[in-house]
Amino acid sequence: MINRRHMLSLLGLAAAVGITAGSTSVEAASDWPEKPVRILVSFPPGGSSDLVARLLAKELGEKLGQQFVVENKPGAAGTVAAMALKEAANDGYTFMLSNLTPFSVAPTRFPDTPYDPLTDFTHVSYIGTVHLGLFVRPGAGASDLESFIAMAKDDPDNIDYGTSGVGSWGHIVSVDFTDKTETQLVHIPYKGSGPMRLDFRADVVGAMFDAIPQNLPAVADKEAIPLAVSATERIATLPDTPTFRELGYDIVAENWLGISAPADIDPEISAKMDATMQDVMALPAVDAQFDTWGIIRSTKTTEEFTDYVASQFTDWKPLVMKASDK
Repeated sequence: MINRRHMLSLLGLAAAVGITAGSTSVEAASDWPEKPVRILVSFPPGGSSDLVARLLAKELGEKLGQQFVVENKPGAAGTVAAMALKEAANDGYTFMLSNLTPFSVAPTRFPDTPYDPLTDFTHVSYIGTVHLGLFVRPGAGASDLESFIAMAKDDPDNIDYGTSGVGSWGHIVSVDFTDKTETQLVHIPYKGSGPMRLDFRADVVGAMFDAIPQNLPAVADKEAIPLAVSATERIATLPDTPTFRELGYDIVAENWLGISAPADIDPEISAKMDATMQDVMALPAVDAQFDTWGIIRSTKTTEEFTDYVASQFTDWKPLVMKASDK
C-alpha cells in the first residue's frame, strides 16, 4: 500500500518532471537553430520551388543567424524529396519547400507511394500559389490558343509538349486540356521544369505546360509565347494573356507552396519557424519578388495549412486518376 505522504511525494516528483520537460522544450526552441538547416526542394535548380526556396533561405538565415541550405532532391514526381523529409530526424534541422505534386498528386498517381501526405509530416507554413500556363515557341506556328488547337487537330500525334514529369501538375493539366479540346499531343516528360525550359529555349520541344514565374524572363525576351493561364482571372504578370476559362475551356489549376517538416517536430520549433516565415514573407523585398513571380499570397495558420493540404488531395484526385491512364 502506498501511503498518502508517499503518494503526494510521487505527484510532486511527476509535476517537477513535467515542468522540467516543458522547460526543456521551450529552451530547445529558444536555442534553435544552433547549426545549418536544410530546405529540401523536390525539383532541380531553376524551377519555381527552387527560386522560392533560395529566396526564403537567404532571409531565414539572416533572421535566425544560421545558414539555411537549399538541397535539391528531384525525381519521381517529388516523392524522392518527400521521402527524404519523412526519414529525416524531427529535430528542426530539415524542412521542405512542399508543393502540390508530392503531397496532393503523387499519393493518388502512385498507389505505392510510401508515405501519407498528412500523418507523416507537419505542414508548418503556407506560402501561396502559382498558376500554370501553356507556352509555345515563337516559331511554332501558333500565336494564340485557338491556332494551337487548330494545328493539333490538323496534325494529330505530331506536336510534342513538355512537362516537369509524369504525374506532375503540368502533366495532369495537359491531359485535361487534350480531353477538353479533343486534341492529341505527344507528351515529353522531364525531371523538372529547369531541364524542360532549357530544351524549350533550344527549340528541342515546341510547347510546354509549366508554372508561370520561371518563364516570365523568356516571355519578356520574346522567346516564349503564353497562350493561356490556369487562373480564374487574368494575372498581373501576364495581363494580356487570357485564361483557359475565358477562352471556353474550364481548366483551373494552382500549385501551392509551403514549408513542411517531418512528423512530430517539436511544436515550439515549428511555431518559431512559422513565426519567422511570416516575418520573412512580410518583408517588402520578398513581397515584391513574389509579385514579380506571380505568387498569390494569403494568410493561413499551421492548422489551416494542414486542412488545405488535405482538401487539395481530395480536389485533385479525380483529375489525377484520369491522367493515370495516359
